[in-house]
Amino acid sequence: MQRILIVDDDRAIAGLMSDALEDEGFETTVCGDGRAALALLEQTANIALILLDVMMPRMDGLEFCRRIRDVVTCPIIFVTAKNRTLDTMLGLEMGGDDYIFKPFVVDELVARVKAHLRREKRTMLSDTNDSLVFCGIELKKDSLEAYKNGEVIALSPREFRLLYFFIKNAGKVLTREQIFNAVWGVDYGDIGTVAVNIKNLRDKIDPDNEYIKTVWGVGYKLVKPAGAVQ
Repeated sequence: MQRILIVDDDRAIAGLMSDALEDEGFETTVCGDGRAALALLEQTANIALILLDVMMPRMDGLEFCRRIRDVVTCPIIFVTAKNRTLDTMLGLEMGGDDYIFKPFVVDELVARVKAHLRREKRTMLSDTNDSLVFCGIELKKDSLEAYKNGEVIALSPREFRLLYFFIKNAGKVLTREQIFNAVWGVDYGDIGTVAVNIKNLRDKIDPDNEYIKTVWGVGYKLVKPAGAVQ
């Protein structure tokens, strides 16, 4: 049984989400703030997906996401008020995979959870290559470890998958839609998260803009930097 972690200080909303998901056969755990959720994750890694409120006492959702994203691989869906667009964008920058606005339709929430979990399962089964190497960058899929010129790069799981997709398609121009469908591949979500994650990825592996090129009006392309050796 897949376990969903719900982090929300509003007991009524958390209870509503929990009841709806348990009716669909999921197991749920509810925490009232980020600190409690952080303590829980230190004790167990058996979490399939996290539903995360933004505004909470003690530790808000953005800070919680920032602290866990480099070590937690499961999808994170932010649950946020409609008038907090900035929080939504910050959540995506912190490594969130999707967001849903309050007040939400329960059926849509459940559908998004199922869609993300289906995508995670397909991703794990879709590629049997253990590692990829491209111009000084090495990715190890089983451990989600990334290296550049032998030095460890701290990538979030989503950034890792994004770079993995780029390397698998090196030299090809990829549209935002192609990237979104391959790396996120869900029926719900904001395609704008592609640009956010590419910016974060560039900051970590490509500060001189040598690898990931923007093809204006089309998308992006991974290229071999001048003087680089495969």
